[in-house]
Amino acid sequence: MTIQDVKTGLVGGQPVPILPDSAPFEPSQRAWLNGFFAGLLSVEAQPGAMPVTGGLPASAQNALTAADTFAPWHDPAMGLDERMTLAEGKPMKRKLFAAMAQQDCGQCGYLCDTYAEALADGTETKQNLCAPGGKETSRMLKKLMEQTPSATVEASVAASHAKITKEPAKIGYARDLPVDATFVSATQITSASSEKDARHVVFDLTQSGVDYVPGDSFGLMPTNDPALVDAILAAMRAPADFPITGGKTFRNSLIEDYALGTAPDMLFELVSYMVGGDRRIKAKALAKGQDPEGDADQFDVLAVLEKFGPIHPDPEAFLECLEPLQPRLYSISSSPLATPGQLHLTVDAVRFSLGGRRRQGVASTFLAGRVAPGAAVKVYVQKAHGFGLPPDPATPIIMVGPGTGIAPFRSFLWHREAQRAQGTAIGKSWLFFGHQREATDFFYRDELEQLAASGSLTTLTTAWSRDGEAKVYVQDRMREQGHELWKWLKAGAHFYICGDAKRMAKDVELALAEIAADHGLMSAAGAKDFIAELKAAGRYQADVY
Repeated sequence: MTIQDVKTGLVGGQPVPILPDSAPFEPSQRAWLNGFFAGLLSVEAQPGAMPVTGGLPASAQNALTAADTFAPWHDPAMGLDERMTLAEGKPMKRKLFAAMAQQDCGQCGYLCDTYAEALADGTETKQNLCAPGGKETSRMLKKLMEQTPSATVEASVAASHAKITKEPAKIGYARDLPVDATFVSATQITSASSEKDARHVVFDLTQSGVDYVPGDSFGLMPTNDPALVDAILAAMRAPADFPITGGKTFRNSLIEDYALGTAPDMLFELVSYMVGGDRRIKAKALAKGQDPEGDADQFDVLAVLEKFGPIHPDPEAFLECLEPLQPRLYSISSSPLATPGQLHLTVDAVRFSLGGRRRQGVASTFLAGRVAPGAAVKVYVQKAHGFGLPPDPATPIIMVGPGTGIAPFRSFLWHREAQRAQGTAIGKSWLFFGHQREATDFFYRDELEQLAASGSLTTLTTAWSRDGEAKVYVQDRMREQGHELWKWLKAGAHFYICGDAKRMAKDVELALAEIAADHGLMSAAGAKDFIAELKAAGRYQADVY
């Protein structure tokens, strides 16, 4: 290919990609960069390259600045083993990145890649901040960090640079700098006969000093169930008022400061020194991540005490073996234009049986029953990273949010409703919502009908997985509406998904690829590249967990 070919983007009169398929970039990066360079050089872009709008996406910017940022494992639906295999031979910070949960949720106070870099360069020492990754991630991080017991020279340089360039966190917008917000209510939005207990949660932000935009998340500091703490104290036969260094009692420390869910490896290690025989052998195995009796998933902190007890560790030694209680992040389901001074969440109160005992989610049941109206709760706003409404309100949007995944899309719809009421022209909107049963689990039905009547919601498509003989999910409805959905995409619609990363989000992306192949007359590889191009252009955004 000649210099003239590069300037025109043509070989034999045909448009060609500027970057070859063999270039060491992800499809999304390559697609964006082809479009970017096409515009920069005033050439005709390759077929299928997305038109470039807005600033350089983070993925493309990283691709331009550092070759080792190529991260094919950055997929929340990919298993840890597969991610680590893809990261083999990469620098340590890339391996640490692969060990993260890949959700970029911000709950750790970083993004997945920046948390990995902070661990690698020594500016962060906590290896247990990846809440979605849980014990699986923390074990892998520990294993990797043991391979590099001290910071490398390049890490030290990076650390110095990071300390200089990192922007200071703002009060109310970081997990370490929360503010007080007033809890107002948590109204059940599923019927009494539903298998779920979903709540519409309201906070008053008027005295908090924080604000938000649609797409942001809300972090809150929950406390543990006092009944669970009392059961732990009873199992240990420990006094509730035992004084802990720092001024708190043992009971209050357990309620406010420590995670009582999945038992940490260090707790099993402690137990192994306090028991003997088969119990000691099993505790040592569990501490190493093994599962000799197939019941490792049943061990929360109380279950350890009950299974291996009676044991009576010193309270402070016991606390040193526990993980800190982490804040919880929720997608915001309100609009500051529609309900100024308020912030809404849509939360499933998690309750289930395991190991012969009733278990429950910490934050969800805190909101659904343990915090009183009018109480102050420590909170912060987590600003969105690549998830939000298009800059132009007239851009059409397609939203897929089953269950509590509807949360950010309720925010989107009410925001556009408020914009429309102010005289702003808004684009078409299509919501795919699904749950178990229409009669009991149709979140915000009256609101959605009101939004449809006003024109802010153009199309509502529902899927009920337990209402018929065959289970029907949102991805099935997408396939049924494939022709129309494809027309929306070709007209410039932005595509959004919110919900479970491992199953639903993966199935939805697969359905979208099938629609692109069937209605866009693409090969399977072409459809995959098309979705990568949507992502690179900011037209496919996910809020998954």
